[in-house]
Amino acid sequence: MRVESSVTAISWIPSEAISGLPKLPFEVGIGHYDEPPPEMLAPGDLDALRDADRFREANELRAWIEVEGDRIVGQGYSGRGLVGATTFSLGPKKLVVPGVAFDVLQADPVVSDGSARFVQTVGGRAGFPAPRRVKQKPFVRINSATAWTTLALTINADGTSEHELVGASSFPRHWIYDRDGALTHKSGIVDFATWYREAHGEHTPWGDEDSEAFVTQAETKLERQLSRWLMKDEHAPERLTLEPGSTLSEQGETNRDLYLLLDGVLAVEVDGDEVAEVGPGAVLGERALLEGGKRTATLRARTRCRVAVVNPELLDRGSLTALSASRADRQDESA
Repeated sequence: MRVESSVTAISWIPSEAISGLPKLPFEVGIGHYDEPPPEMLAPGDLDALRDADRFREANELRAWIEVEGDRIVGQGYSGRGLVGATTFSLGPKKLVVPGVAFDVLQADPVVSDGSARFVQTVGGRAGFPAPRRVKQKPFVRINSATAWTTLALTINADGTSEHELVGASSFPRHWIYDRDGALTHKSGIVDFATWYREAHGEHTPWGDEDSEAFVTQAETKLERQLSRWLMKDEHAPERLTLEPGSTLSEQGETNRDLYLLLDGVLAVEVDGDEVAEVGPGAVLGERALLEGGKRTATLRARTRCRVAVVNPELLDRGSLTALSASRADRQDESA
């Protein structure tokens, strides 16, 4: 019997993710940030998204095993990597700068106890070259830094499978999709400044170094819909930056602000115990608005975080109730 499975990572540039001088072309409309990828991937979507300049890299890890009885008698890879081009608008003309794809790295499958584990790394240089200072000689480089993801997929003889993002560059954002094409996890942080200076040469999987990925569960579908609406220009939410260990809100305090986590990871603490972690895209604070204005949990920055402070009057009580219920349903599913 042949058992197949897959996991896919899409790497894309969210709005406001670039800092310093390289931000200028994006702010004046020459370059562009990427639209968020879809919530579901169907066959053929990756090629269509690449052709539409919707992502920087995609890591499609597909693998298979052959099973006789309860033993694995064969195994192999069937995935691929894709690196997109970047389109720059120069007045009425457009300039397309192709990315540079590096060799796809596939570790030898590890077979043990009725399962096989596959690890694949995909990446390359994004298509927006610019002079930049780096830490090592020659201290200035023209080529863009290297972006990548390293995925692992374990296929079991009983037909089940598990996946994980085991390594990734600190830029751009990485979204992870399961075998059915459903968005399940996201990288928690985007650190453009560090990536721009350091992600080259030996400091990549094609040298001798990978970077551990900080991964969070994807927010609910309702949160994704609300966050896109709340970030429209006419709403102009205030931005906050939190350093690791600082608090966004304290349990028991009176505060009616609504928060949208743009980047980073927040720990949720109740009565001093950590009960959850939330990542980019989470809309937070609705329970205080529903329950008299007092915070029901402490929100503490696990990493450096960027947060939008949203006017609570933008959402009616029905939306707040639906948001609270959607988060509770997700917690029940993962319990």
